Amino acid sequence: MNIVLMGQGDFGAACLQALVEKGKTVVGVFAPPQVPGKKAEALGAAAEKLGTRVFPLERMREQKAYEDFTSLSPDLSIMAYVNDIIPGRIINYPRFGTIHYHPSLLPKHRGRSSINWAVINGETKGGLSIIWADEGIDTGPILLQREVEISPDDTTGSVYFNKLFPMGVDAVVEAVELIEKGVAPRIPQDDSQATYEPPCTEEKVIIDWSQPAQKAYNLIRGANPQPGAVAYLKGTKVKIFDCEPHPELRGEKPGEIVETSDQGFIIFTGQGCILVKRVQPEGSPKISAPDYIQLVSLKVGDRFDLT
Repeated sequence: MNIVLMGQGDFGAACLQALVEKGKTVVGVFAPPQVPGKKAEALGAAAEKLGTRVFPLERMREQKAYEDFTSLSPDLSIMAYVNDIIPGRIINYPRFGTIHYHPSLLPKHRGRSSINWAVINGETKGGLSIIWADEGIDTGPILLQREVEISPDDTTGSVYFNKLFPMGVDAVVEAVELIEKGVAPRIPQDDSQATYEPPCTEEKVIIDWSQPAQKAYNLIRGANPQPGAVAYLKGTKVKIFDCEPHPELRGEKPGEIVETSDQGFIIFTGQGCILVKRVQPEGSPKISAPDYIQLVSLKVGDRFDLT
């Protein structure tokens, strides 16, 4: 069975490596082009190392993409971490169609920021889906799903890299083998249970310190490592990353600094406190919270803007 892999990054590269190791025939890879002066794009680099043909294209809607794709005579195509919109004429061209990895238990959390919103919402269960791609956004029939726990201290990064990344690579290989055996299911999604969230951008993760500490904590860990939860100190933006709830202390006003130490600084919220451990001042690399204390001369009684 001839397979074409469309994707990018470390996940796409890991899927390619796993398929090749299992003896699958990957006849071509579509990946973003290399950018001069920057780190090599992982999927394209892995394909070159393995001797797999690479087609570097920004947009799969281009006529050249269709011509290159069909020239490979694919029986199946796989979308492994694809942000581009794939046209129907490519999705439907292979004999077995196209399958798509998505890091949520569809139909819940359709869209490209599915892990972020699950963590921000304080959910305790997540997972992944391998679906038969169609022309909708994460709407195709389900081939298989796998569930994972989201612990109270998980971040979007830990859920993805420690859980859904390795599990997803295995699931892609398993899905291909089910298709080869002719036993891959096509389970329609229940659209009445569907949720869809917008991309998790900086504008969506500005911390409101008047909210309870747990809600602010969920927002911060859901935006970690990308895009970083946004706060403002005297009108100056700073992103907050590593932190933990700190229920013992209280302050008078939400956003107020109630303690500084060699661990970081504690902010009072609308209910409870948060110990901040790592931040990123605007235009600077990430630094420890104690270093930030020194950088801006932060002291007890200073106050972050409410929004």
